[in-house]
Amino acid sequence: MIDRYTRPEIGELWSDHARFEAMRRVEVAACEEMDGPTAEELDAIRVATFTVEAVNERERVTDHDTAAFVDVLAASAGAAGRWIHYGLTSSDVLDTGLALQIKAVGELILPDSRALVAVLAARAHEHAHTLCAGRTHGIHAEPTTFGIKLAGFAFEAQRNLLRLERAFAQASVGALSGAVGTYSATSPDFERRVLTRLGLEREPVSTQVIPRDRHAELVQAIALAGAGLERLATEVRHLARTEVGEVREPFTAGQKGSSAMPHKRNPVGSEQISGLARLLRGYAQAAVEDVALWHERDISHSSVERIVLPDATILLDHMQRRMLGLVRGLVVDEARMRENLDLTHGALFSQRLLLALVARGASRDDAYRVVQRLAQQALDSRVALRTLLAGDPAGEGLDLDAIFDLAPYVRHADEILARLGEITYGC
Repeated sequence: MIDRYTRPEIGELWSDHARFEAMRRVEVAACEEMDGPTAEELDAIRVATFTVEAVNERERVTDHDTAAFVDVLAASAGAAGRWIHYGLTSSDVLDTGLALQIKAVGELILPDSRALVAVLAARAHEHAHTLCAGRTHGIHAEPTTFGIKLAGFAFEAQRNLLRLERAFAQASVGALSGAVGTYSATSPDFERRVLTRLGLEREPVSTQVIPRDRHAELVQAIALAGAGLERLATEVRHLARTEVGEVREPFTAGQKGSSAMPHKRNPVGSEQISGLARLLRGYAQAAVEDVALWHERDISHSSVERIVLPDATILLDHMQRRMLGLVRGLVVDEARMRENLDLTHGALFSQRLLLALVARGASRDDAYRVVQRLAQQALDSRVALRTLLAGDPAGEGLDLDAIFDLAPYVRHADEILARLGEITYGC
């Protein structure tokens, strides 16, 4: 992934050095659980080193990166190097090392996933009674509150958090079952002991490689989390339009919205999140394509994962952090929200008028047609529906104060927002 979207901490976890270091940890843990090496040899193995440059140079000869790594590490250990990779196959080291990387990446990403849930819940409580227009199909429907809007996003963020936690956990599994997964040169007990040292769970049947549905599940969870971020970003983008003007992204001192038009304050953070979410969905498809490998093992997945796993996790990390800053600093224009409630000249009270007419004895269809006529007249003439109703026979005897009261739209807001107390913030 390009530097623009890469936090150094997560970029380092996917570096070549980090990959080889994870493999080194697997090789050392395996040697520590073998019967062969002496205490002196284990000391030499533990301090054996490598450089990325040395491994790359050796790979020019071997045309096999794991074999090159093993050669370099073994040479560094001297005579004790003969025990490095003893009884193992490449996938034992590659897949288990990858699991260590995935686990570390999850530990970096998940705290921000939890923070996003908390921030959305906090801002939802802040705006529990902030009235605004609810929209369906992009058209004003009935009033709602901005807090209720944000509460829905908070629960979605929690679901994504839980999915990510499960996905990272189930992908953080190792295997040291040897060629075609039969433990012919090792044993299940050896595998158990090595994985315990590494803090990893065991893949029940690895067939030499860890099944790639695990990695596909992780990238699918990442893509879903990205889609949730995009849904929130899309809402912000719509509400930030000049014609709506209900929210604004935070705008820092010295920031410029346009190179040509100084007045511009564009929702660039939301737009970036929306764009990057498209990449995550593409990565999810590629990860699913990796599931069907030939027989016990092939490496058609390898080249894909070298791109997809780092890029998908790095982008999610960036998108979460961008959204955290956006939600924390989001400017909410409560006065504009109230102004916009009047754009339909009272037509958004149509359901309450419909119910009042039905309660008075009209059939639902007759009442619907009356309200539809008056509401459209209000929209066309820009005369308030209440004014039109006061001069129409249909309005006789109705309690207009009750019909056009905003209180019913917020009367259950506290009860809805109280459900945020059910949120758990994961492990």
